Amino acid sequence: MRSTAHSFRTPDGVTLGVEHFGDPAAPLVLLAGGPTMLSWPDALCAELADGGRHVVRYDLRDSGASTTVDPEAPAYTLRDLAADAAALARGLDDRPAHLAGIGVGGMVAQVAALDHPGAFSALTLAGTRPVAPGPVDDDLPDHDAATMGRLFALPAPDWSDRAAVAERAAAAAAILGDDPAAARAWAERVFDRTPGTEPAVQLANQLGTVFSRLDCRPRWRERLPRLAIPTLVVHGRHDRFFPLGNGEALAREIPRARMLVLDRAATAIPGTATGEVAAAMLTPANA
Repeated sequence: MRSTAHSFRTPDGVTLGVEHFGDPAAPLVLLAGGPTMLSWPDALCAELADGGRHVVRYDLRDSGASTTVDPEAPAYTLRDLAADAAALARGLDDRPAHLAGIGVGGMVAQVAALDHPGAFSALTLAGTRPVAPGPVDDDLPDHDAATMGRLFALPAPDWSDRAAVAERAAAAAAILGDDPAAARAWAERVFDRTPGTEPAVQLANQLGTVFSRLDCRPRWRERLPRLAIPTLVVHGRHDRFFPLGNGEALAREIPRARMLVLDRAATAIPGTATGEVAAAMLTPANA
C-alpha cells in the first residue's frame, strides 16, 4: 500500500514527522513511535489501513523527521510528548482517535490517554510497562540481567558509520531474541532518516536514549484504573527488555483491558505477527 510522508506542526511550534496510510476520511489510528515511527512495521500499517482505518505513524521529538534540538538535554517532559499526541490526533480528525504506543511510545500513549481523554477513543500498548525508565516497582520484572549484561558488553559502533550501526543492531537483536536481519534493515532505514550523524542524535534514534534523560514525573501507574476507553495490551512472550509481567500488570490494572501475548515474539513485533496484531486492534471492542 502506498503511503505519504509529511510534517505536522503542533500549536506549540513542534514539528512532528508523520506518515499516512489509507483513506484520510476513515477513522484514525495514531501510532506513536518508540521513538521513531519505524518501530511500527510497514505491514501492520498496511493491514490496519486495509481494515478501513486512516493510519498515521509518527516520530517522537528528537527522532526521525520530528524536531531535534539536544537529545542529551531535552527541554521537554513526558507530558509534553503526550500533549504532542493529543495535538496530532485533534489536528488530523475531529473524532477521537485510536492511539497506539510501542516501547517508550507506550509510556507516551498511557500518559496521553490519561491527560487528554477526549482526544482518544481506544488504546493499544505494545511491548511497554506502566512505569518510567529507571528503577521499577518491586512487583514488576526488570530488564533481564543476563541479557542486559550481554548488550552492555557489545562494543559501541562508530555512530557515523551506517554499516557499523546496522551490524550493532543485528547483534543486539540476536541477544534480545529478535530477528537480526530485520533489525539490520530497520537500523539502516532509521540511520537514513536521522538528521545527520552526530552521535547523540544517532543514539536517540537508534536506542531511544533520550528517555533516560527525560522528566517523566509524576508517576502515572496509580492513575491507570481511571482509563475508561477500550484497551489492548500486546506483549511478546519472550521479551527480555520489558518482560511479560509488565504487560500483564497493564492488562490487570486498566479496567476491562484485553491482552494479546505473541508466543513467538520478543521485543519487536515480528512480520509473522502483524496480521494477528492488526486483527486484534480492529476488533469492535478496540476499534
